[in-house]
Amino acid sequence: MRDGKVLSMGEAVAEYVHDGDTVALEGFGHLIPFAAGHEIIRQGRRDLTLCRMTPDLIADQLIAAGCVSKLVASFFASGSAGSLYEIRRRVEAHDPEPLELEEYSHYGMFCRYQAGASGLPFFPLRSYAGSDIPALNPKIRLVESPYGEGGVYVVPPLKPDVTIVQAQRADRLGNVQIWGILGAQQEAVFAAKHAIVVVEEVVDETTIRDDPNRTIIPSHAVDAVVCCPGGTHPSYAQGYNNRDGAFYREWTAISKDRTVLRQWLDDWVYGVPDREAYLAKLGPQRRRTVAVAERLSGQVDYGRRLG
Repeated sequence: MRDGKVLSMGEAVAEYVHDGDTVALEGFGHLIPFAAGHEIIRQGRRDLTLCRMTPDLIADQLIAAGCVSKLVASFFASGSAGSLYEIRRRVEAHDPEPLELEEYSHYGMFCRYQAGASGLPFFPLRSYAGSDIPALNPKIRLVESPYGEGGVYVVPPLKPDVTIVQAQRADRLGNVQIWGILGAQQEAVFAAKHAIVVVEEVVDETTIRDDPNRTIIPSHAVDAVVCCPGGTHPSYAQGYNNRDGAFYREWTAISKDRTVLRQWLDDWVYGVPDREAYLAKLGPQRRRTVAVAERLSGQVDYGRRLG
């Protein structure tokens, strides 16, 4: 029997991620759901459309594993630490096969999620004026404002089959709290048919109620909660672990050589059954380099009714 909405990572991916799905993995530099991406690879999903602002390392890994046939994304970079060579091979040389690509700006991606979450047919934005991106992407269109203010670019809604995000904590009902840098997690969850939230810890409902302003995603939008400490490595979770900058720098050499990349997947994804084993393989010394000390934020008095 389920404990509220809590599932294991394997159960959540098996239930909600299917071949051919459009899958959003969101988290903007912070709280990137690497463990979930690795489980998708282990379960051998195929023909996915991957949606992500800044596709980064997890996109390179999913594409190299043969999971992704189309990438919908913005700003292609390895966390500002190098290049994503698997993506480059697919896009520039069609090696070993082409990757369908749909490119937007960061704000364009955000607006697509916002339109999907709001049930809108499109979302207008000004930021494509002077950009080359509309010439590369026919889905970005210039329309006349109905209020007589000239032309404005619009983007279509993005409605993933499933959105997967990482967060610091949630209760068993699926009320999710995030602090630190926010990306498009809330919008991407509301836009999706299903949502999996991976958290550092599952807490009691009273903990959530005691600090309600941190509840970014409410329970009614969440299908599954997965407790997976360390699930963001090599990215970071504010208050739980730091970013592994060394890993990001190492990735350039790993991804540049497909043989080395395949071996990395064998060793660090297929070769470990879950994130706990991954962290054990990472070792205590490497884990200490990303450990963080406590820094409490103080208290806020929300007040309560007397009598």
